[in-house]
Amino acid sequence: MNFKNVFPISAMVLVGLMSSCSNQLDSGFNSKKSTGDHSGTESTGNVIPVPPVQTAGSLAAVNLGVANSFAILSKSGVTDVYKSSVTGNVGSSPITGAAILLTCPEVAGSIFTVDAAGPLPCRVTNPSMLTTAVSNMEAAYTDAAGRINPDFLNLGAGNIGGKTLTPGLYKWTTALIIPTNITISGSATDIFIFQIAGTLTMSSAVRVTLIGGALAKNIYWQTSGAVTFGTTSHFEGNVLGKTGINLQTGATINGRLLAQTAVTLQMSTVTIPQ
Repeated sequence: MNFKNVFPISAMVLVGLMSSCSNQLDSGFNSKKSTGDHSGTESTGNVIPVPPVQTAGSLAAVNLGVANSFAILSKSGVTDVYKSSVTGNVGSSPITGAAILLTCPEVAGSIFTVDAAGPLPCRVTNPSMLTTAVSNMEAAYTDAAGRINPDFLNLGAGNIGGKTLTPGLYKWTTALIIPTNITISGSATDIFIFQIAGTLTMSSAVRVTLIGGALAKNIYWQTSGAVTFGTTSHFEGNVLGKTGINLQTGATINGRLLAQTAVTLQMSTVTIPQ
């Protein structure tokens, strides 16, 4: 055998094979890039899906469950300085119905209690439904608090007075104050979730205004600390409070007050959003 002839031929075959493999690898890589497939793989070869990044436009609404039917729902009762006005149902559990101090003429809806106590004739005793509603309220709070990848982190260093807020997930690791009017701008399908690690305080006579078709029912204020709305202020959205929610004299809200302790009204107006 002529080895001088065999070696050049073998070398040419080997180079051809390596070139073919390289082209196949490049083709596969470029195909992945063009299709947007960035999944990883385990050592077993199984595909590991990469979770999508949650953007403002993809925010899902917070599911309130049975709590959705309440304008005011609390675990420790509702105090009231007459005369307040509530449009929507009111309920409290597990505390006795006697802790709901609203009167029937102040409520355009039903007042649900866990026992044969509370205002008549609008009182409805339904402990099992209230247990479910409170459980759903707590689950909604956990859902809102657990959303990740905020679009805005510590906006205004905890002071959003004068700002216009667009759809998305907001997170503050401190208290939040609203000392001057703010605007919430979005469409009828846009979702706004505000995560507040401390208290939420709005000054007297300050207003939240919705523009562009934004709806109060799609706005969620998840607040770990106490919530206080100053005298004659106006607020928009669903308040998911870990502790108390306090409306001072003449304060109004187009939204829900869902508190894991008590709700305090002082000649206030609460209207469940449509």
